[in-house]
Formats: sequence, structure tokens, C-alpha cells
Amino acid sequence: MTCHHEGQELVWEATVEVPDLEEFSYKYAVVTSERKAVRLEQSSRLLQLPASLTAQSLIELQDAWQAESHPANLLSKSAFADAIFQARPHISGIQLPEVSPGEDEVIVRFQTWCWAAHEGDKVEVVGTIQQLGSGDRNLALELKETDTPNWAGQVSVPVEAFPFTYKYLLTSRDGKQDEQSGEARTVSLPSDATTDTSRPAVILRSDGPFASAQMWRGSGIAVPVFSLRTMSSIGAGEFSDLKKLADFCAATGIRLIQLLPVNDTSVYLTWWDSYPYSCVSVFALHPLYLSLESLTDNMPGDIQDAIDEARSRLNGKDVDYEQTVSTKIEIAQCIFGRQGKEDLESPEFQEFFASNKNWLEPYALFCVLRKLFGTTEHWQWGTLSTPTPEMVERLTCPSQEHYTSLQFTYYLQYHLHKQLLDASRHAARQHVALKGDLPIGVSKQSVDTWMHPNLFRMEYSTGAPPDYFDRNGQNWGFPTYNWEEMSKDDYAWWRQRLSNLSQYFHAYRIDHILGFFRIWEIPGSCSTGLLGHFRPSIPHSADDLNEHGIRDIDRLTFPYITWTILQETFGKNASQIVAKYLIEFKPGYYRFRPEVDTEQKVEEIQARPGSPDWLQHELAQTRTGLAALHQNVILLPKDKDRSAFYPRIQLMDTSSYQAVDGGWKQHLSWLHNDYFYHRHNKLWSEHALRTLPVLMGATNMLVCGEDLGMIPTCVPPVLQQLGLIGLRIQRMPSEENQEFGNPTRYDYMTVASPSCHDTSTTRAWWEEDAERRERFFYLALGLQGKPPAHCTPAIMRTIVRQHLQSPSILAIFPMQDIMALSPTYISRPAHEETINDPAVRRHYWRWRMHVSLEDLLEDTDLIGDIQELMLGSGRCLESDLPVLHTQ
Repeated sequence: MTCHHEGQELVWEATVEVPDLEEFSYKYAVVTSERKAVRLEQSSRLLQLPASLTAQSLIELQDAWQAESHPANLLSKSAFADAIFQARPHISGIQLPEVSPGEDEVIVRFQTWCWAAHEGDKVEVVGTIQQLGSGDRNLALELKETDTPNWAGQVSVPVEAFPFTYKYLLTSRDGKQDEQSGEARTVSLPSDATTDTSRPAVILRSDGPFASAQMWRGSGIAVPVFSLRTMSSIGAGEFSDLKKLADFCAATGIRLIQLLPVNDTSVYLTWWDSYPYSCVSVFALHPLYLSLESLTDNMPGDIQDAIDEARSRLNGKDVDYEQTVSTKIEIAQCIFGRQGKEDLESPEFQEFFASNKNWLEPYALFCVLRKLFGTTEHWQWGTLSTPTPEMVERLTCPSQEHYTSLQFTYYLQYHLHKQLLDASRHAARQHVALKGDLPIGVSKQSVDTWMHPNLFRMEYSTGAPPDYFDRNGQNWGFPTYNWEEMSKDDYAWWRQRLSNLSQYFHAYRIDHILGFFRIWEIPGSCSTGLLGHFRPSIPHSADDLNEHGIRDIDRLTFPYITWTILQETFGKNASQIVAKYLIEFKPGYYRFRPEVDTEQKVEEIQARPGSPDWLQHELAQTRTGLAALHQNVILLPKDKDRSAFYPRIQLMDTSSYQAVDGGWKQHLSWLHNDYFYHRHNKLWSEHALRTLPVLMGATNMLVCGEDLGMIPTCVPPVLQQLGLIGLRIQRMPSEENQEFGNPTRYDYMTVASPSCHDTSTTRAWWEEDAERRERFFYLALGLQGKPPAHCTPAIMRTIVRQHLQSPSILAIFPMQDIMALSPTYISRPAHEETINDPAVRRHYWRWRMHVSLEDLLEDTDLIGDIQELMLGSGRCLESDLPVLHTQ
């Protein structure tokens, strides 16, 4: 195609001859000079030709590029099509009525696509010509839905009526009209269209999406399943509790429930497994969320008594993870022993097993071997460390003595599947979407790394560089992905994982979406995140350093430890530290002994059990000091041959940097900034555009990305190109030199939230810092008077309203913030409601609502208050609400 400018627009055009067909499909692509497609429309366009055309007829297509990332396209996703919007019949193959053009007339066909139209709604065209109502909306041309979501109509227009303008309208069944945004569109004839041979017989206006002036905006609640509380749940929230939560959302006008990951995390069989992002299987669901009473309709009396006793014993203030999981499994085993055979012989189970056998059998076998070996460190399982399909088939056959244990695992997963699926379908019937969470990693001690070791780099860990959450960076302990290997089968593991997730969820959040651009990769010998590097990335070569006059590589790649630094770090104990852990390799300079020459080895320095508190405290200080010495380094060798190097992040803050020759400082600072801020934008953009479209194309779920932290400049354009929804946390602004974000300035393609599970709650944050609270009160909220010491319901209401009034497509609030709207539910100390502290690796994820969902459903004051906020912000309509409660 060739291009030229028409006013401010760049127009591409070409003339082609087409066969004598009634219809044909086509799409546009952006290609290189070598004819390689760099961008391709994903959806084909269908052109239906009027029967009145002859072989010599000229058809002019006036198209607009159909970007899959257009915000209007979001309404086609499962969150809307299958939950939030009322389902309506899918339409296809509808033909338009024929139009017979008169002399000196041209057929003009209008086409747009509109996912926002509900059953009974109309899409119309109003324009400046008589055929389009002459500007009278009551006389507009009504379009027909020919193929969901495409709407089309055609009229015959006299030549002298050109040019003319028009707009699309969406008219709801109750008569309300919504007009497309932007300027009216213009239809013109070619400047030389004076004869029949040069005048088009048909002008086809393919205008892409109906871009509403009032784009849909909604709201959501974020809460972990384990945090829910109902009268029937035991010890922790259960999948069945989601039904009551969906009822609450439906009553208030909230349209989405955002959850944390729900996969099995039983790695250590201790409370450490409460961390929901370290899954032992990306497919198996966690027994913690099992509803025991839903396992059978005919519960034996003694087992019912055990269930009632467990409910009384375990329903304390917070989740007792270990006791809840072990109790549920014990009681489920009793039920299975008496009635499980019936379930296993049912057609429903047989269908479930056949559909999930490829992951279910290895997972069940993994659970058996975990118990047999007493560890999930599968690399310690001898010959069973390297499984094959034949080995799995042999060890899961019915003749094995552990077959009953395998069957119990199948039974558990079958009922967990049924319960979550039932909750998802119930939520959809209430027009509430479920949003899941896709963790960035899996545990090293998982079924996935056992069965597919080629897909992971087990000698490394994932994490995050220093950020808002932790000045030492984070080390999550997950292996990094071998993307090169994953690409060989077109990322089949990822596609299967997403397909499995889509059974239950209408949307999902990509945890740490930056990991799909680049991951912070940390050597397995490290315990913090400071000594990591980006992958993929381009390290600095020895030649690079040489060009900058840097030649003493050992000085920069070994921890810089001097007697002065030791005294500053350990004080009077410096001599003892040297004697026990260091070697003086030249006067006044030290290196680590082999037994403590990594962060991981330092972390293993522990006192004997039963040692006095003073000794344990002293060793903790020693570990902290030795770790700081390890981190006092400038360059990190990429390989053992030491031919390429990564700059240590924030190297300018180290005492090693302060001590280098003054001439080197400028060069080292430049190398650092080049590596972290400039060197990789093209590389990371290309990597994300290879991986993220695979995830997004695997299902029709709505996709959001957690894009907090150190954001490269390449990230926003890629998210925009792919139509990915980002995250905005007010206390973590994406704008530079801003202390607080301004929700009124957020983009539409964002989720607006005052806090999240990785931060303290809004109430707790309010109480942490009086001076910051005061700045937030005046500057962010625009309030007057003296800020209260606690976040009152009135303050919380102001914060919630501010987020609801943002342009963001979704405003999602933690359950703690929703409950804080009522004075009834703020008696619990605010600091107890924090879900996670990212700075504490072994944090106990145990927060549970101190109020039952039944109580919230009965609280007409709170429901009415939330309804008022939703209606006032335009995030729901009065017709969306079952009954508008009055106060």
C-alpha cells in the first residue's frame, strides 16, 4: 500500500482486483521490507458484497486499523461476556437487506463492532444526510448485528450529497442513548469521481470499535480466600464462602472479586506453606480451601460431630494454617474411606480424571513420594529424581500398594475443583467476575520442576531489586524460567496453565509482570536480592571496562573488606570476626573463609538449640554484618571465566565505591546507569512481545498486570500495545518526584487501589507516620482541619470515593478498606489486618476477617453506603442493584 496525508491523518491505500465472490475476508499487517510481519490484525474482516454489483464495479474500503488493544475490546473478555454483562445470544451469518442504487447514487455501508450492546439495545447511525436522519436522532439508521459483535447497515446516497458526516449511537432498551466519542466521521468521494468508471459503486466504512464517550467503569473487592469467614467454614475461608461474598458484591454494585493464588503450596508441611505464591503445583488446588460438609449429602453422624468440633476449635481470630490443613485432610480421609469409592466410580469423576490426568497423576505421585522421602527436595530422591512418563505410569497403576493414597489425592482435587467451579458459576449468575492471580514463579521443590526440569534454571532464584518494599531487594527462591526451552513447543506449559485457570476465573492478575520483560535473577548462593542481575540483559565485557580505564577487576569483584570497615561494622568484636570468618590476604585487607564465602553460608550460621537469648542475638548481628560485607562489592562476574560483569545495583551507595580512585567513579557510575536504565529497552520489549501475547492468547480472560517497582521505559508502550491493564497504588506513585498518586489522573487502562496485599492496610498505613499522614490529609485528600490519629470511616469514605471517581476501568479495594467504611468493624487493631510483609521472607499469611459474611449481608447500612458510593461515581447503575437500601 502507498501512503499520503489527508489533513492530520496518514492514509494508506491500494487497488486490487478481486474474484467474482459474494464475500471475502482480509486483514491488515505492518511488514518490513523483507515482508516479515511485525504487527498483524488478529481478527479478520468479512466483506459482504451487494448482489447488484457487476464485475467492473469499484468498491472503496475506508477502514481503520483494528487494534486488539483498544479499550472497547476489553468488553469482549470473559469477565464481561460471561459474568458482568447479561449473557445474550451469539449472532452470525445475518445478511443485510439489499439496496438498489438509483442513477448517480452510491451505496454506503457502515460497519462497527460493539461489545457493550445488551439484548434489546440498538446500534444506529445518525448523519447530516436524509438517509441518516438529517441530524435527527429519532430518524437514525438502525444497524443489524450480522456477526457478534459486528453491526452493519447500508443506504444509497446521491452523489451530490457528498461529503457528509455521521456518528454512531448506542440506544439502550429503555431509550437512553450513548454517542461515540470524538469528532463526527466524514465520507467523501474521490476527487476525480466524475464518471461512472471512477466513481465507486460501494463505499464500505469499517470504523472499528464503538468508542463510547462514557467507557464502562466498575469496582472490585480484593481478599484472599483464606481470609473469608462464614458460619460454615472451618479454620480458614473456603471456596464455598465465595458464593456469599458474591452475594455481598451483587447487593452493593461491586462487580469483581480479586483473589490471591489458590494452588497447593504444601512444600514444607509447616506454616511456611501459608505463602500462596510458592506453589507445589501450578494445577492442583489447595486442600486448605476444602469444604468438608460439601463432600457428601449423607454425612455420618460421628464425622459430623468431628466437623462441628473442628469448627469450634479452629475458628479463632486468625488462620491456624497447620492445624486447619491437617484436620481437614484427616476428616476428608475418613469420609473417603467410607464413601469415596462411590465418587470415584461416578461419570463426573471419570470425566474430570480424563481431562486432568496429565498433571493429576504426577501430582498425586509427588505427594506419595514427599511422604516416603520426608522432603519435597526431589533432587534427593535417588533414581526417582529424574521421572519419565513410563515411570509415572508404572508407579500410578492400580497394582501399586500406595494406590489408595493416589486415589485419595484424586478425590480431594475432584471435590476442590467442583467447589471452586460451583462458586465461580454462582458469582457469574450474580454478574460478579472472579479474578485469579498468576504467580511469577513456582517452588524449586515442585511437581513442575520435577517433571519439567528443562523449563527452569534451578541454579538461580527469582526476586526483585531494592524497592519500596525492601531496601535489600527480595529473594523469592523460585527458579528462573528457561524461556529459550519453553519457546520450542510454543510455550505449551504456560498455555496449559492458563487454560486450567480459565475454568474458574474470568480475569487474572499477572504477578510481577516485569518478569516477562526481564526477571531479577539471583545466584542460588545468595539469600537477599542485592547481588542479582537482570535476565535477559547485556553484561559489560572486560573490553568495555578496559575502554573506561578499569583494569583492577579483582578489586571490584571481591567484597571490599578493610580493618576500618570491620570496626565500623562489628565494633569491639571485629578481631573475633576476623579470627573466625576472614583471612587477611594483605595488610589491612580481608576476604572470606570458604565456609562463609556466600550469603547463603552466612545465613546458615545458627546457635545450637537451647542457646541463651544473648548468644542468638549476637549471632543474628554477626549474620547481618557478614551479609553486609558480602554486599560491599561493585561488579558481579557473569561466569567463572570472569569475562563479563554486571554492575551491582546501587553500587554508588557502597563503601567500596567511595574508596575507589576518583577517576574511576564517574566511569563506574556511567556503567551502572547504562546497565539499569538505558541498555536493554529494545531487548526487554522484544522479550515481552514474545511471551505476553502467548499468555493473553491462551484464553479469553481479562488480563491485568502488577507493574509496580522499578519500571523500565519500555514497559508502558508494550502494555499499551497489548491492551494490558496496569496497577496504580496511591502511596506508590508511578510519577517521578511525587509522594502520592493522584487517582483523577490515572489512565483508563489501570486498576486504582489505595493498598494491596503486599502493603499495610490503609488504616495501618495512616497510623504509621504522623507527618506523612498530615501531608496526605492536606495534599492528597484536600481536607481541612486537623488530621485524626486514626483512619475514621469518614476518612476512608473520602479515600474510597476518590478512587471510585478516577478514570480507571476498575477501582479495587481490599476487604479491610471496605469494612473500614463502617464504625462497626474497626475495633480490631489496624496492624493486625496486614496480610503480608514483603521484607520478611517467612511471613505468616494468616489474616482472617473478624466479621462473618452473613453479618455483612445483613448490614443494610453498610450495603446502602457502598451502593451510594457506586452510584455516585457512575461505577454501577441503579438497575444493576437488586434493591436500593435506604438509611
